[in-house]
Amino acid sequence: MNMDRPLTAPQGATIRPVAIANWLMAVAGLVFLMVVVGGITRLTESGLSITRWDLVTGTLPPMSEAAWEEQFALYRQTPEYIEINGPAGMTLSSYKFIYFWEWFHRLLGRLVGLAFAVPLAWFWIRKAIPKGYKPRLLALLALGASQGALGWFMVQSGLVDRTDVSHFRLSAHLLTALFILAGLVWTALDLRQLAKGDTVPARLTGLSIGVSLILFVQLLLGAWVAGLDAGYITTEWPLMNDAIWPAGIDWAMGPLYALTHDPFLIHWLHRWWAWVAVAALIVLARRVKPLDRRASIAIHSAFGIQILLGIATVMSGMNIVLAASHQAVGALLVGAVAWGAHIVGTAR
Repeated sequence: MNMDRPLTAPQGATIRPVAIANWLMAVAGLVFLMVVVGGITRLTESGLSITRWDLVTGTLPPMSEAAWEEQFALYRQTPEYIEINGPAGMTLSSYKFIYFWEWFHRLLGRLVGLAFAVPLAWFWIRKAIPKGYKPRLLALLALGASQGALGWFMVQSGLVDRTDVSHFRLSAHLLTALFILAGLVWTALDLRQLAKGDTVPARLTGLSIGVSLILFVQLLLGAWVAGLDAGYITTEWPLMNDAIWPAGIDWAMGPLYALTHDPFLIHWLHRWWAWVAVAALIVLARRVKPLDRRASIAIHSAFGIQILLGIATVMSGMNIVLAASHQAVGALLVGAVAWGAHIVGTAR
């Protein structure tokens, strides 16, 4: 079947699965960019620079020196400024730098919302959405909208009684974005299959679920490493401060607290659980290879580069370019896994 030829629904409406798939892939690209900018925002400690959530008026940055002074005055009331940046002598010029990254991150969020909602409304009005896909697209829209609320919920955790955001809220914000990315890719691939005449959407297999859960744990640990600044505790690999098992883990509050709060333990878990994830990803890639070699190569390439970037990031003392690239390739890995899992799920 010619994939460019529109399909005609029984009621006479013209559905365009390829056009919708292309749109979803474009939105996935914007989500990927937002994940990268979000990583830079965290690495530059910019996330708390804007202390209010103004959905409309916050679209533009301060347009006058007086407006900048007003924003800076609000920031100077935060614990981060009082305990860290104030004593370090932060100037208005320095504040403008961190303000830019948080503003840009929020602006991208607004653009992603528009890039999804407006075409969705257009396809809906034109009756171009295939049967059964409207609930899924609405669910993706709802998840995207929740990201704005979740992002502000995360920022609020760092405006009172602490100098940074909750690593739990940060991980929820990041992992939701990655879940949306995977959902966009999966749905786009389903629509491409529909355009080829395959009306049965892909299914999640036991293998794909297992690999995804293992990868989820690794991504969660990575988000906690970022949220707790655990990447700064050592510049050694494979050792951590001259030992395989790091000294300095605080067990005083119990194992569960250490497992979820101690930066030494979480960093150690993140670097070694990575190899469990690699083993699982190899199994998935080998299952995918005879079905679509390109997806298998994508999975292998993504986790291989990710491992190298992770090691380089630690040994460089958290070089911002390497660290941001590490998060970017992590997002690409999620997309590659969604691709591979979809291929496995369509195999008959």
